[in-house]
Amino acid sequence: MEHRKESLETLIVHGDHKLDPLTGSIAPPIYPASTFAFKSTQHGAELFINHRKGYYYTRVANPTINQMCTRMALLEGGETALAFASGMAAIHAVFIALAGAGDSLLLSDTIYGGTYALCSNVLPKIGIEPIWVDTTDLETIKRGIAKNTRGIFIETPANPTLKVIDIAGAAEIAHSRGIPLIVDNTFPTPYLQRPLELGADIVIHSATKYLGGHGDLVGGLVVGSEEVYQKVHPILSNVGGCMSPFNAWLIIRGLKTLHIRMERHCQNALEVARFLEGHRAVETVWYPGLPGHPQHELAKRQMDNFGGMVAFEVKGGKEAGRRVMDSVHICTLAVSLGDVDTLIQHPASMTHSTYSEEALLATGITPGLIRISVGLEKANDIIDDLRDALDKI
Repeated sequence: MEHRKESLETLIVHGDHKLDPLTGSIAPPIYPASTFAFKSTQHGAELFINHRKGYYYTRVANPTINQMCTRMALLEGGETALAFASGMAAIHAVFIALAGAGDSLLLSDTIYGGTYALCSNVLPKIGIEPIWVDTTDLETIKRGIAKNTRGIFIETPANPTLKVIDIAGAAEIAHSRGIPLIVDNTFPTPYLQRPLELGADIVIHSATKYLGGHGDLVGGLVVGSEEVYQKVHPILSNVGGCMSPFNAWLIIRGLKTLHIRMERHCQNALEVARFLEGHRAVETVWYPGLPGHPQHELAKRQMDNFGGMVAFEVKGGKEAGRRVMDSVHICTLAVSLGDVDTLIQHPASMTHSTYSEEALLATGITPGLIRISVGLEKANDIIDDLRDALDKI
C-alpha cells in the first residue's frame, strides 16, 4: 500500500520520522562533541574526502545539526540545507559563494539593516557591487540586472515595510538571465510561504526568529539544491561560521510547534492591524492581510497567511513614535522578532540605522515608522497596551 502524502503540519511535528537508532528516543539527542573518532586511518582519510558520509569535526558536520537541516530541507521542499551561526553568516556565505571581485548582486532596496550594511560596507571591499532596486516592480528588476550580476536577493514580506514581492515573477526574470533568485523567508517561515515551490533557487532564514520561536538562540539556514550545497558548504567549513549543536537542537524543538505558533501570530497580528487602522493617532498601517495593502492580492496568492509582523506610522513623526514605544508595558521595546513575546521597535534608529537618511526615506522607512512583532499574548491585551500608549499622543 502506497503511503499517502503527509500534510505540512504533520511534517513539522514528525520530520522524516527517524528516531534515535540507539534508544528510540522521541526527543533527538544532542551531540556536543567538537571532534569524532576514526575507526582507522583509512576511515579518517575517507571522511576528509567526503565529509557527508560521516563525522570528524563539528565545524564541518555534526549529527544534531544535520538532523535539523534535514527537517528544514523537508519543510522548504529543498534537497539540502546548511546551518550557520547566524542569519547574517548564512547570507554572507551565499553572497560570496555566488559572486566575487568584479561581480554584482541585485538587491531589494528594502531589506534588514544588517544585510544592507553587509552589502553596502563589506562586499564592496572584496569587489562585489550592490545594485539596489525596488523589487516590487518586475520591470525595475529587469532593468537593474547588469552583465556581471550573479544573483537577485529579496525579502518578502520586506523588513520593515512589509512590501510583498512577486517570487514567481522575480524567479522567471532571474532564470531568463541565467542567475539564481535568493529569498529571505524569515518573516513567513515555510509554514506560510515556500519560495522554492514558486521558482526561487535559494532560501535563507534567520533561525533566531520564528523557527526557534522563543528568543533563546541565534542561527541561520540556507536551503536549496545539491548544487547550492556544493557551492556554499566550502564557505561554511572554511570560514567557520558554524552553528552550535545545542542551538540546532533548540531549533528542532521549536519547529515542532511552528504551525501552532504561526497561526496565533497571524491571528493576533491581523487583530492588531485592524485596531491600528482605526486609531486617530495612526497615519498608515502596513500589513499584507489588510485589503488596503498595496500587494494584498499578491500576498493572498503566494502566502498561506499573512504573518505576525505589523508596521505603522504615527502622526507626529519620530517624537510621537518614541512616546508610544516608551509608554507600552506588555509590548517589549526590543529588536529581533518571531518571539512568543510581542516586541516593538523603531527601525530608523535601531534595526535600520545602517541606512542613510536619504535611503530610509527613499525606501519608505520614515521617522515615525514603528515595527511590531506580534506575539502570542491575548490579542486584546496587546491592543489595550497599544491603545493606552497611542492615546498619549
